Amino acid sequence: MPQMSFLTDVEIDEREKPVNVASVPQRSPFRYPGGKTWFVPLFRRWMQSFEIPPRTLVEPFAGGGIISLTAAFEKLTDRVVLVELDDQIAAVWETILGGESEWLAKRIIMFDLSLESAKKELARKPSSRREVAFQTILKNRTAHGGILAEGAGVIKHGENGKGIHSRWYPQTIAKRITNIGLIAERIRFDHGDAFAALSKFKNTESAVFFIDPPYTAGGKRAGSRLYTHNAVDHAHLFSVCEELRGDFLLTYDNADEVRALARRHGFDAKPIAMKNTHHAEMTELLIGRDLRWMEADGK
Repeated sequence: MPQMSFLTDVEIDEREKPVNVASVPQRSPFRYPGGKTWFVPLFRRWMQSFEIPPRTLVEPFAGGGIISLTAAFEKLTDRVVLVELDDQIAAVWETILGGESEWLAKRIIMFDLSLESAKKELARKPSSRREVAFQTILKNRTAHGGILAEGAGVIKHGENGKGIHSRWYPQTIAKRITNIGLIAERIRFDHGDAFAALSKFKNTESAVFFIDPPYTAGGKRAGSRLYTHNAVDHAHLFSVCEELRGDFLLTYDNADEVRALARRHGFDAKPIAMKNTHHAEMTELLIGRDLRWMEADGK
């Protein structure tokens, strides 16, 4: 049993500074609330800490998928399994990984964005899964905060007063999609439930798990506001993690309820400094069986 490290906010290691996300390769086509670009450097350290490299990475709450994309692009594992329940997000991954990345990239480049054209497109009933994918990217890139849940408003002012164009970089988004298509053989996508995926791989010793559920534990409301599928049995999730043969990392809000769950299951936990989308410094809680790998490089 590893020595537990249940730290409070004031005990955060000052050597673990918030990551400058601009220094991390941007792989995902999504501008995703709760995205984990800031976590990529720590994720690399974790993956490189294994004596025998994991053969499979499972990400059961995929969302924008930046962690899985990093693993696939940088060959940190043989294969990646992305799992997502949300139908809109699933359509994007199905389209990109199902051989239609070039179509989606071209559709994005050719779209003449304006407030009127966006409203017209999003009001149109899609005729195929790839059209759902395009509408999802359009909504994600023109909605306030990238929120896909019902009730999200359109960007009004955005960066430097650019309004709806603030997060619409067609060439950049298209390139990311095309690049993912080029490594599609390393990525498997499952449109389904996170718990079913965890159960499927729980006895696979060569699999590791990056688990980033909607943050609704401890009465937090952010997850219910940001995500369509936000109801998660957090106590059950911790019990399932205890049964996994392979290693895992959980990321959570640094909340009392979450720290109590980690203690109850004998997990190691440490607050990690990060910056939110408004560049405010915050902490999230990193949870695993043993987090001593974080000090393995001499920090």
